Amino acid sequence: MEEKKAGFLRRNFRRLMKFLSALRMLVTNLLFLVVLGVLFLAFSGGEIPSVPDKGALVLNIQGGLVDQQNYVDPIAMILGESDPSQYETLLQDVIDAIDYGAEDKRITSLVLSLDDMFYGGLAKMQELTPALQRFRDSGKKIIAVGDNFMQDQYWLAAQADEVYINPNGAVLLDGYGLYRNYFQQALEKLKVDFHVFRVGEYKSAMEPFIRSNMSEEAKQANLVWLGNLWNEYTRGVAERRNISSKAINEYINQFDQRLADYQGNASSAAVAAGLVDGVKTRDEINRHLIEVAGAVDEDGLYQGIGFERYLWIRKIESSRPASDARVGVIVAAGNILDGEQPPGAIGGDTLASLIREARTDATVRALVLRIDSGGGSAFASDIIREELELLQAEGKPLVVSMGSMAASGGYWISAGADEIWALPTTLTGSIGIFGAFPTLDKSLAAIGVTTDGVGTTTMAGAMRIDRPLQPIAARSIQSLLEHGYAQFLMIVAEGRNMSKTEVQALAKGRVWSGSDAYRLGLVDQLGTLNQAIASAAALAELDDYTKELIEIPLTPQEQFIRELTGEVQLRGLLLASGVNSSFLQQAQQWLAPFKETLGFARSMNDPQGLYLHCSNCMVP
Repeated sequence: MEEKKAGFLRRNFRRLMKFLSALRMLVTNLLFLVVLGVLFLAFSGGEIPSVPDKGALVLNIQGGLVDQQNYVDPIAMILGESDPSQYETLLQDVIDAIDYGAEDKRITSLVLSLDDMFYGGLAKMQELTPALQRFRDSGKKIIAVGDNFMQDQYWLAAQADEVYINPNGAVLLDGYGLYRNYFQQALEKLKVDFHVFRVGEYKSAMEPFIRSNMSEEAKQANLVWLGNLWNEYTRGVAERRNISSKAINEYINQFDQRLADYQGNASSAAVAAGLVDGVKTRDEINRHLIEVAGAVDEDGLYQGIGFERYLWIRKIESSRPASDARVGVIVAAGNILDGEQPPGAIGGDTLASLIREARTDATVRALVLRIDSGGGSAFASDIIREELELLQAEGKPLVVSMGSMAASGGYWISAGADEIWALPTTLTGSIGIFGAFPTLDKSLAAIGVTTDGVGTTTMAGAMRIDRPLQPIAARSIQSLLEHGYAQFLMIVAEGRNMSKTEVQALAKGRVWSGSDAYRLGLVDQLGTLNQAIASAAALAELDDYTKELIEIPLTPQEQFIRELTGEVQLRGLLLASGVNSSFLQQAQQWLAPFKETLGFARSMNDPQGLYLHCSNCMVP
């Protein structure tokens, strides 16, 4: 039967409804942009930002230094309350701003204002030192000021030409340590059987669930890399402050006596130890910075511009034409998980698709993979590794740049690179594998809950947590682990041109510092991300090239909101500055091990339950 055509009125009514629907969407989007514009003007004071004719670049780092910011819903960023401890500052943004400032005649000096920096991580701060040296080489002075200096803040402040502290402030250093909670006795009391499978005596990721203390093997290995990092810390401070590493350790180990010598005045003790150059009130600091910056603003404060605003303006000003040849940079930060994942985690499928984009783009002539990860899913790690091999098969050089850590699964995906770059304080290695499976049958039986039934095979219901673990299942898991470990050894041996015996001596789940990894042949060079990019360009025989960040694209709305929320968050941080930052920093350090362990436990989604993860790799 032939379908009856719609009448004239019905057809035109449909067209009208489509037109009205499109008009509604257009008006809604325009209103959305107007609202965002109003918010932007409100938070920017109604002025178009500009660089002052003469003034200081202010390195006012907020929250933590990161290679990649975690994804946060843009609307939640606007509507939610600002928490200084959760703010994240991109490391590359800081480096770019410093380099722009070094060549900008309007910028007279650099001020390190670090009161709101909650953590940096020594490896990331070491990435900053070449940029700070380039700024200093331009003939401009670097001044560090602070109410107090916590350990990460102080290392960065010590790189300045002058360091000043508030009369009621202190330099609070305590060294590096790794202390964990152990749950064996608690699990026994709760009658929870925690079945752990691992390969390598140093693979101590699951020790907290099967022991009441740290094993001697773990203590031995951890003390080595902790000592290497602390030596780097004290050396970096000692060289800039013209004091000895011994004096820094004595300042910490005799802190009570130092305070007693100065009647409890911590700022005077810091001056006497050579850690700071002087004690100044905020007004005195402002007057000194007016002299250094060479200009004063309308409020009588030294003329300065925050680095995030400065970087935004400079990128608008610098419209340099892109080269036809590009070195792609992909950042892989966070736990390695199966499937698609947002920024802040490494999704096996997500990262593989970005690598595939670099492989199929003819203008991308080389790839630098920046890794900051303690590992995760073995399955996802191998999906990523396979995609990297395909990129190299296309003749494109692959260079890995390791950040604070690239261990276990992070090393799995690094091993086959044409070059591996690390920093002296990078944590890497941890070549091992583990699995874990808790059973609650005894806990449930204690409160009168039992489990019974039938199955067609021995393995039917074998992986239920309310039943005892079947021996056949336990042996199967261990067999999978042994295979995974053998595969890990083979990947490293082939990628690093070593024998399997040589790799076994360095493996067993042991963590190495970047400097030790370089000495042992696990990495090729010690240096920064920018040095790794230059090396990738050299491998691709490129003289003229553009550095291109390859990332998941933002929608126009997300991009606009991100630009806006930088200003929103900055204002929120100023409003929140009444919170005792010292307490927040300490609380964050105390809670970090719990957050790391629980966060990884929640995210464990490997199809076979096999993990290449370094839980000891907590950045001090």
